[in-house]
Amino acid sequence: MTWVMTLASYGQAEKQFPEDYFGIYKGDLKIYNSAGEQTIGMEFHLKPTDSVDIYEYKIVYIMDDQPQPRNYTLRVKDRDKGEFVVDENNGIFLDAKWVGNCLFSLFEVQGNLLTTTEAFFDDHMLFEITFANKASVNKSGTEGDNPVEVLSYPITTVQSARLEKQ
Repeated sequence: MTWVMTLASYGQAEKQFPEDYFGIYKGDLKIYNSAGEQTIGMEFHLKPTDSVDIYEYKIVYIMDDQPQPRNYTLRVKDRDKGEFVVDENNGIFLDAKWVGNCLFSLFEVQGNLLTTTEAFFDDHMLFEITFANKASVNKSGTEGDNPVEVLSYPITTVQSARLEKQ
């Protein structure tokens, strides 16, 4: 399993996202869940468009040699704060945050919590999605004068890929 980590670039010129990471990335996506492990082909495309602060952001899953593209758009919300939006071009907008060399997002769909982490490097990227069902919540907490309740969601599926820049 690939573990995504944020890396600081000490002593190096700071890169600009997304411009310094444009390209097509390819590799295998590993899917881990209660059924075991599955591997499918994957591509990630990050490219400029004719519009300012709007970028092609395409995920392609390859199943049975058939590409299944997800044609999204990445939009700049506030570059100075590292705030972006992934527009699924169907009325769905996902907030995303650029920190270090990673783009992070957290969202809920149909009772599931999903986190997405995309870490970019000079010659590859790491892509990871985790899934947890909100109905499977575990509650715990402290007692006393200022009790704190904590809700924990067991992760049921992890998708992880190392994608090489082409």
